Amino acid sequence: MSERTNALAELGVSIWLDDLSRGSIVSGQLDELIATQNVVGITTNPTIFANALGGTTAYDAQIKRLAAEKATPEVAAFEITTADVIEAADILHPIHTRTNGLDGWVSLEVSASAASDAEATIAEARRIVAMVDRPNVFVKIPATAESLSAITTATAEGISVNVTLIFSLDRYREVIDAYLVGLEQALGLGRPLGDIHSVASFFVSRVDVAVDAELERVGAHDLRGRAGVANARLAYEIFEHAFATERAQRLLAAGANLQRPLWASTGVKDPSLPDTHYVVELVAPGVVNTMPEKTLLAVADHAELRGDTVTGGYDEARAVLERLGQLGIDLASITDTLEREGVAKFVTSGRELIETIEAAWGEPGSS
Repeated sequence: MSERTNALAELGVSIWLDDLSRGSIVSGQLDELIATQNVVGITTNPTIFANALGGTTAYDAQIKRLAAEKATPEVAAFEITTADVIEAADILHPIHTRTNGLDGWVSLEVSASAASDAEATIAEARRIVAMVDRPNVFVKIPATAESLSAITTATAEGISVNVTLIFSLDRYREVIDAYLVGLEQALGLGRPLGDIHSVASFFVSRVDVAVDAELERVGAHDLRGRAGVANARLAYEIFEHAFATERAQRLLAAGANLQRPLWASTGVKDPSLPDTHYVVELVAPGVVNTMPEKTLLAVADHAELRGDTVTGGYDEARAVLERLGQLGIDLASITDTLEREGVAKFVTSGRELIETIEAAWGEPGSS
């Protein structure tokens, strides 16, 4: 194992890879990252799959078969992505077993076009679960106001959910409540709570991109790259408090699992920041950090870990956000915009995946 990724894991951070392709599965690259870089989970999205299809011939046989069957591009996209997720889930299953379900997960999201329709979201979540038929696959559901009830329903039905696209602290509180309500309903239905898992994916670098543009406008350069970290640190404080309540402790005593915070969007977009910034600055017990491979390899090569960099930094984080307000920067408005843009980007990425498949076989359904 890499000395630095091993040290990160020993500090309580689960290292997940924000990438998946059939090429990496077939070549053994995924196995190597698991064996040498402490990778214990995977997250995916349509952009990742579109890039994967465009960069390898590993999908050619399946695409040719689906074209011959005159499958629609939508059906083809679902079959192609679920096939990769199933393969990855099987590779990670020993980790899932060894960690008693803590790690070894692969995440596959519902269509972003369903983000404003709770019924459509839960229907697709059920479809994904039925198709992949693996105990270590998270269904990714966006944390829109409209999807909160779907998160609750899925949890109550025993579906493990990766709640994605969380930007604001207020929305994060609602996500935790949706999970707890789902657990309470599951308990009432007699479902074993220990079989239900969840992570809450809190996005980091996208916050800095938006805030730093405002900081540039007002000339407050000393706060660059700090808002996203401060926001995430305060999210961890919310996590600590929420799961220490009597309500949560009662569910945990009945066998429920914590909904772990997951740091997403951890690839550094500002070249003036260290390329390990969103890993080193967000180390805390019991979190997940899902990283693009480039970030993962940077961590393995030169990350300068300083231990827990979250739990002692709440006052400093609050000071950063307070100063943003004093500068006239409306973080709540920014995170609301990021959520809307995030859903829109997922919709666009979904279309790009369909277009990639269409380009691979010409017209939809043609042979």
